[in-house]
Amino acid sequence: MVETRPTTLTYEDYLKTPDDERWELLNGSLTRRPTPNTVHQRTLGNLAIALFNFVDGTGLGEVIISPYDIVLSSTNVLEPDVIFVSADQQSIITDANIQGAPALLIEVVSPSSLTRDREVKRSIYAEHGVGEYWLVDPDARTITVMSLHGKELQETGQYSAADTLSSPTLPGLSLDLASIFPPA
Repeated sequence: MVETRPTTLTYEDYLKTPDDERWELLNGSLTRRPTPNTVHQRTLGNLAIALFNFVDGTGLGEVIISPYDIVLSSTNVLEPDVIFVSADQQSIITDANIQGAPALLIEVVSPSSLTRDREVKRSIYAEHGVGEYWLVDPDARTITVMSLHGKELQETGQYSAADTLSSPTLPGLSLDLASIFPPA
């Protein structure tokens, strides 16, 4: 009897994926990212503009949007929708990607990615020390904010389109969520 073992892929394998497809490497397994829909892209655009405008000129750090690789380990390479690298972390930004855990990562979820974003990515981000993680659900018109406590990203707030979001990582941020979510 021949025993087969699942292959654990690495960053080198990830680099061989086609450029015209969206992939992530989650715990050594290649996972195709779904093509975003219109409400996802509008929400992402509104959120990115708001964060760019807030961070610009503050000296807090830098906002980067996908597609852009975050290399957390040789077996975990992810592409969150929005990345915030604080001023004291600028050394993790390379010409090709980010090498290490940024201060804040944001995923705009879709029905097909919700479980992966809420469970698998949350666990990977916590394991590698991401300080804050937002799950943006354009269908529910909510943002769930999680902060790192020990080795776990714990929910610290859930905000609806009627709320104003603040962030421990971005002091002074007051984000009116009605301006983030496209009209229903």
